[in-house]
Amino acid sequence: MGKSVAAGLIAAGLLAGPGLAAWAQEDEEEENPAGLATALGEATVSLDQGLKASEREGEPISGKYEIADGGLQLSVYTVKGDRFEEVIVDHKSGTISKAEPITEGDDLKNARAQGQAMAQAKRPLDQAVTETAKANGGFRPVRAIPSLKDGHPVAEVTLMQGDNVKRVSEKLD
Repeated sequence: MGKSVAAGLIAAGLLAGPGLAAWAQEDEEEENPAGLATALGEATVSLDQGLKASEREGEPISGKYEIADGGLQLSVYTVKGDRFEEVIVDHKSGTISKAEPITEGDDLKNARAQGQAMAQAKRPLDQAVTETAKANGGFRPVRAIPSLKDGHPVAEVTLMQGDNVKRVSEKLD
């Protein structure tokens, strides 16, 4: 009987392994709300302020708070000409900590799509984030990702209040 229990546990572990790996990967893409909510307590810079601060490196085309490298990070993608950069804005001071070119992979693919959406936008992303925050009192914008929907630029703004998550689509034209 002991061998069959052990075999069952091993089989369950093998079946769960790919699911856990997929869950961990998904967690990197869609933030862990409870973890992010806890970490946001240390941030004094709002998302729209971070977008404004990144303008030194180019036009902000997306921004998000995320858990990376073991801590809270405010990451903004910018474009200047045909060059994309990931700008890390210090979430306490609002200064730029680091700016690195985006040159390959999904990051480049996403930056290109976001750049296309913002090229058609009539409103800057930080303005859309500010207005979304005002319209959703008590919620804090933590992510703004533009895209084209039916040929029109829109920003999906993710807001949090504690570990409550709300997504709002904001027109950019």
